[in-house]
Amino acid sequence: MSEIGYDELARRLGTVPIIDVRTRAEHAGEAGYPCDPRQGHIRGSRHLPAEAILELPPNELRELVGEPQGTELVVYCHSGGRSSLAATALRAAGYEARNYAGSWHEWSRLVAG
Repeated sequence: MSEIGYDELARRLGTVPIIDVRTRAEHAGEAGYPCDPRQGHIRGSRHLPAEAILELPPNELRELVGEPQGTELVVYCHSGGRSSLAATALRAAGYEARNYAGSWHEWSRLVAG
């Protein structure tokens, strides 16, 4: 599995597509986990729920993502589990998907809202 860490992602913010695979409410900051100091999403990330990514056949997934095959994508969730599965599905659809394993649990602690 190809992963990306906090330092690299922070440096590349705005230059690589980032996909948040959590629920719509988590992405919007309306729901989340009490262990996180704040709720919300990584600036510039796009919400595509894990369920949709995992259920769609590759051709429909590529339409949903809207990026050319071979594009590098970063995927995250709350703690890396859902995003790991989503990254695998995105790689099967032809993307260079990388999992941000620290996900929102880490980002919410290191980046001010």
